[in-house]
Amino acid sequence: MRNLSYIVLLLCFVGCAKQPAEQGSVPASNKYAEGFTLTQTDSSVIVEVFQPYQRMEITRPLQRIGTMSTVQVGFLYALDAIDCLAAVCNPELIYTPVKGTEIDLGDSMKPSAERVLQAGLDILLAVNYGQYDNLEAMRLEKLGVPIIFINEWQEHSPLARAEWIRVIGALVGKLPQADSIFHEVEEKYLSLSAERSVSPKDGLSSVSEAVSIMSGNNFRGTWYVPSGKNYLAYLFKDAGADYPFYNDERETSIPLTVEETIHYFHDADVWVGAGGNSLAELAQIDEKHTWFKAYQSGRVYNWRKQRLPGGQNNFWERGVVHPEEMLEDVIHILNNAPDSLLHFANRLY
Repeated sequence: MRNLSYIVLLLCFVGCAKQPAEQGSVPASNKYAEGFTLTQTDSSVIVEVFQPYQRMEITRPLQRIGTMSTVQVGFLYALDAIDCLAAVCNPELIYTPVKGTEIDLGDSMKPSAERVLQAGLDILLAVNYGQYDNLEAMRLEKLGVPIIFINEWQEHSPLARAEWIRVIGALVGKLPQADSIFHEVEEKYLSLSAERSVSPKDGLSSVSEAVSIMSGNNFRGTWYVPSGKNYLAYLFKDAGADYPFYNDERETSIPLTVEETIHYFHDADVWVGAGGNSLAELAQIDEKHTWFKAYQSGRVYNWRKQRLPGGQNNFWERGVVHPEEMLEDVIHILNNAPDSLLHFANRLY
């Protein structure tokens, strides 16, 4: 996979801050992420990204950045580098406040080559979902568009996904700031995980017994649930929940029949990631949703609390940058905490 393509780019652009990239020590290796490495020299930061393999030497902060994923908008916003965003795919899906002057590159699955060229980008942040995306990227690359794949979605744990902020930090000359943000996120996440309960200051008791949890929805007779290598399963485990597939090593979601789902989750205490906006809507989507204990007790949640009327959802932007807030949500859900304490999760009524 790492040999699908090889790209070496020397980037010497004048950046947003119009100053050389901030200097600071770069850790020899990542703590969690496996999809990239960073190496600092006296005058640059070398970024290596895998699947496909790319090597880029960053000597100046980049000024005009395009992205094919809303997740990267969240990274740029966290780094106070949103002014570097010059072009986006599917702008109608972006939750984060942006300038509004960004060039619309079209659909993320096949951006308009004409618009990409028109944007005059220093770099396009691409997403590698498969061979088609590699071919599309190579087509744009032949037109002279510098591209780097941001594959945080391929990481297994929430902290590994969040650590990709370091790549974005290197591109915009804010690597020390990215490291600082990630360190704070990691510290809070690990502290919450160690407690496995909400803070006593919230007036809520610790989880005395593991609360069982279920996830997903019935879609045309198949229920897809997170495998043990999925970031949601990591959240469940780090929150202290009881979940039957922690030891499942599959890279993709686990497809279950309705019968299998009932076997594993009929008596689950809580249900997260439901597809409806209310219990009534969930029942209308599929009557089988009402068969579960979590539905009958009203402990059902989706990830839409920070969602705008147009469907823009901050869960996919801030949530990736701040997994400690996602973990806090799961802990609160297990403790049946008041809805006001939740960041991204929304209880269905």
